[in-house]
Amino acid sequence: MASMSKLLDKPLKMFALYALLLLTCSIPVYYLMVDYIWLGELDEHNYIIRQRIEDELSRSNFSDEEIESVVKLWSVIEPGTSLELVSLSSIPIDSVYEVTRISNFDGEVESDRFRALQSNIQANGKTYQLTTETNVEEADETLIAIAVVTIAFFALLLLGFILLNRRISKQIWQPFYTTLDKLRDFDLNKNPALKLDSSDIEEFAELNQELEKLVVRSVSTYNQQKEFIENASHELQTPLAVLRSKMELLLQNEQLSKEQSELISSINAPLSRISRINKNLLLLAKMENQQFADSEEVDIVKLMDESLELLSDYITNKHISVERLIMGDSVIDCNPALLEILMNNLLINAITHNIENGVMLVEASKKGIAISNSGTTELNTEKLFQRFSMSSANTQSSGLGLAIVKEICERYGWKISYRFENRLHVFSVNF
Repeated sequence: MASMSKLLDKPLKMFALYALLLLTCSIPVYYLMVDYIWLGELDEHNYIIRQRIEDELSRSNFSDEEIESVVKLWSVIEPGTSLELVSLSSIPIDSVYEVTRISNFDGEVESDRFRALQSNIQANGKTYQLTTETNVEEADETLIAIAVVTIAFFALLLLGFILLNRRISKQIWQPFYTTLDKLRDFDLNKNPALKLDSSDIEEFAELNQELEKLVVRSVSTYNQQKEFIENASHELQTPLAVLRSKMELLLQNEQLSKEQSELISSINAPLSRISRINKNLLLLAKMENQQFADSEEVDIVKLMDESLELLSDYITNKHISVERLIMGDSVIDCNPALLEILMNNLLINAITHNIENGVMLVEASKKGIAISNSGTTELNTEKLFQRFSMSSANTQSSGLGLAIVKEICERYGWKISYRFENRLHVFSVNF
């Protein structure tokens, strides 16, 4: 059987996968948004610096020589900022741009991004071109930081999903589990009706109502079938028993001729077969309707010896030698009546289809039983356990013995198998 998962785990997995995909896709979006905001702030910063420089130059009334001296000193102290005199014939327009170049001021020789503002300012009636550069935060560092924060939030989100899922399972789904427990404990043989708790959740309330209606119909159908089986058992067995007793009385009549006696005897044989078929069909119906629910510890060896003792006359008449093989503990938990029927049917099958002066080997242990008998040809395994399937030409067989054995095995989850080896028919039941 494939592995199964709880109902609430299904949406939890989907929610977790959706959150993971969403947060993963959000990483580049976060990066672009942060980078966009950061560049905007840098542009504003560069513009403020430009405005401050222009205002200070205007108020200070520096001479041309002083301005030139300041510009030279400034270029040495602050390489990212420059102030150059431009001619009136070639005044460039203001521009904002990015540049990537080597920076030796952060202790590492590597390329850095710079956000630059190139603008024109006026001082002493002359036009100067001011270039201001500001370092942009490293892209890989920003991306790593965003990824780490995103993963942390995903872990918190997943933990919250799990905790909420457990809380929902315990509180909201409690009526469902209560109903499920009552369904497990419900037994048609013991409980006349199923009483489920009321629920303030509409779906569970409707479910409980429909289950109660379904159980009422099932109990009614079960009782009708049970009553029919009991009536059929009584109404069919009684006339059959009367017919058999009348036949026996006729056979005891001394005035009967030999032909009449043979005719009555020939009628008595199929009548006995009809009686056995009726009993076996009723037995199958009872098993299908779960009328053998009680279980207890049963000693297989003890039950086997009792069955062999009961069938000893049939074994002696066919001169069959019986061998017993007992291996360890032989106590299992099941319905004793059903195990006795299974044992008797397998033993009767081994006796009926055995050869004259044949052998029969009976093995028993806690793991299972195996009954072998002498034979000449392999049986048809396709129809071996089907109802009314005849494995031999024996007309006394009802054709239901192995079908009943199969039904009992399916009831308890046992495995029955057949094989033909060393001129022996071997029927094995593994518990």
